[in-house]
Amino acid sequence: MARILITGGTGLVGTRLSKMLSDRKHEVLILTRNPKKENEFKWDLNSNYIDDKALLHTDYIIHLAGAGIADKRWTEKRKKVIIDSRVDTASLLYRKVNQLKITLKGFISASGIGYYGAKTSDIIYEENHNSGTDYIANVCVLWEAAAKQFERLKIPVTILRTGIVLSNKGGALDKMKTPIISPLGTGDQYLPWIHLDDLCQLYINAVENNLTGIFNAVAPEHHTSKTFSKTLAKSLKRPYLGIGVPSFLLKLVFGEMAIILLKGSRISAKKIEKNGGDYSFRFLKLEKALNELS
Repeated sequence: MARILITGGTGLVGTRLSKMLSDRKHEVLILTRNPKKENEFKWDLNSNYIDDKALLHTDYIIHLAGAGIADKRWTEKRKKVIIDSRVDTASLLYRKVNQLKITLKGFISASGIGYYGAKTSDIIYEENHNSGTDYIANVCVLWEAAAKQFERLKIPVTILRTGIVLSNKGGALDKMKTPIISPLGTGDQYLPWIHLDDLCQLYINAVENNLTGIFNAVAPEHHTSKTFSKTLAKSLKRPYLGIGVPSFLLKLVFGEMAIILLKGSRISAKKIEKNGGDYSFRFLKLEKALNELS
């Protein structure tokens, strides 16, 4: 049994991960701005504060905190919030762990497949590919660099570059469940995805099997916006309209953020399949994932 501190523990992934870890008899602690439960502890980025009791005797930190990338239009102010909520929080954790001389067994951080850039190409991106050069890639580069600070303290670091997380409670899938299902733009862009439970199992695997390094946290099956939409429509028994939502309309509604809806490449899951210890994906196929969540 490990003592695990989670940032972003009240979010989509954090809530499910906390339950799955607790079910496996791990002790789960949550960092939050408004602690209400016995296992919740206060932190405040603005005042550089973390309750010391949250860190004492902690074995692992799982860093999920971060403002939603697709929650609001990307104004300059919002862009700064997206970066600071990931990078500055990781740096605050690093400073406190160093100050208190906490001997962590591992620092496990979320990242995104946006690391490779918002683009549609013939490349199937693996973990050793270079980062992209756009805003969303820069977010991930800074995010991962903040996590890697822990290596200076000889603490193993694990980074999971995550695709679209499929859940039956909130997240991207809820927004896709429109009365008529359609692709976005040309529909030729890829949508790397992963079932919420598979993602949580990867975090658990990082704890229980000392999984360290950088991994793409995506399911092995590739889907474009077209094939994803068709599969979703079939799962929900809703009509599918093959004419994509026009790109100009998405740009009008979402501004610069529309690029992450209109562009996307295939992401390789080979490394996690090969080096993921004794874990194998429960949801290899999108159809099975969507049917389980419907």
